[in-house]
Amino acid sequence: MFHFVYADEDGNGYINEDYFGLGLLGASFVEPGEDEVIPLPEGASLTMIPNRTPVVINDVDQFVLYPEEGWVMGALLPQGYTRTLLPAFVNKDGADGLPLFGYSAVFAAEDGELYVAAVPTDEDYKWNPQYFNTDDLAERVAALQAKFPDNRLLQQLGHCAHTYGCFTAQNIFYHRWEGGIPVSPVCNARCLGCISLQPSECCPSPQSRLTFVPTVKEVVELAVHHLTDAEDGIVSFGQGCEGDPSMQADLIAEAIREIRKQTPNGTINMNTNAGNTAGIKKVIDAGIDSLRVSLNSGTDAVYNAYYRPVNYSLNDVRASLRYAADHGVYTYLNLLTFPGINDSSDEIESLIQLVQENDVKAIQVRNLNIDPDTMKPIVELLQGEAVGVPTFLNILAEELPEVAIGNYTKPYQRKQ
Repeated sequence: MFHFVYADEDGNGYINEDYFGLGLLGASFVEPGEDEVIPLPEGASLTMIPNRTPVVINDVDQFVLYPEEGWVMGALLPQGYTRTLLPAFVNKDGADGLPLFGYSAVFAAEDGELYVAAVPTDEDYKWNPQYFNTDDLAERVAALQAKFPDNRLLQQLGHCAHTYGCFTAQNIFYHRWEGGIPVSPVCNARCLGCISLQPSECCPSPQSRLTFVPTVKEVVELAVHHLTDAEDGIVSFGQGCEGDPSMQADLIAEAIREIRKQTPNGTINMNTNAGNTAGIKKVIDAGIDSLRVSLNSGTDAVYNAYYRPVNYSLNDVRASLRYAADHGVYTYLNLLTFPGINDSSDEIESLIQLVQENDVKAIQVRNLNIDPDTMKPIVELLQGEAVGVPTFLNILAEELPEVAIGNYTKPYQRKQ
């Protein structure tokens, strides 16, 4: 058992050894198992969760509301780690929604070392925070903007690199690895956890959305510059600061053709919900190398409750994945995970079926950034018992031995 960790109103953290910590799995408060926690990793950040009442274990093994002053403590994980339990709290006073982050439960061991509810799921130095936000970033941004002074994308990406610390935006200026190219201010879904657009009465978005559609020239200019000689160069359409890039499929398809006239190097990728199958087919036919398809479930009810799609269905997503596989495109699932949902037995079965039927090559496990209370109606839709995130990951590895399970997009060139 691990001791309870909490924060005061000033953000200072404390350990109360009179109580033990709990996590939240779906709708259930649970004690953390040994396979569900690790020492707080480098790059994780602690955050207080205000105006919520912690749920803890007292000295007679009862689950109770924390009777003293203090707010919930959570952690935000670096990439490469998958959350296993949410912080245990109740919002009994109806406080405003939380910012859209991936909150993980935090605990303290007997010696005071902090632990977090997570497991490592990938290793890639390219996403280590030490390689980003360096002292020369501002100089690099200014230099590339000066090289292409009329390219509005570089103004957008400079803002994302500085203001949001976006790694894929920064990679454009570091001239390496995966760089983002946003193209679409509109979307065909209304995701509960959209990080770039939320209604005013909801939780605040951590980013603001792109306000323009770039020209083919702007896209090609930036992509060719990056792909020609960047180390392990990838350009990805579909960033956190935009809607779904497939809504600009004609633009992307034309840009891909022009990019490949100028350079054969690197990977052209698109991050998409893949609901616009007609648009997906256009970019596949134009020669895109890989697709990372975002979803949270292989069941219609759970998928629809989160994505709230406009004029498409999960069957359209399946059709896009099938078309991509049939045409040699490398497909990832960007699996938005939430402890207690994805690890429920029916959800696991439906996900495995979707992967097998559509020849998906890889699953990127991503922590869903959202207020846990927002997900309660979706949790109520579930059929089947939650088995826990570590067991869920083990089942995927056993049932899908040919599918890569991790967290990152890798270089890949499609055979034309």
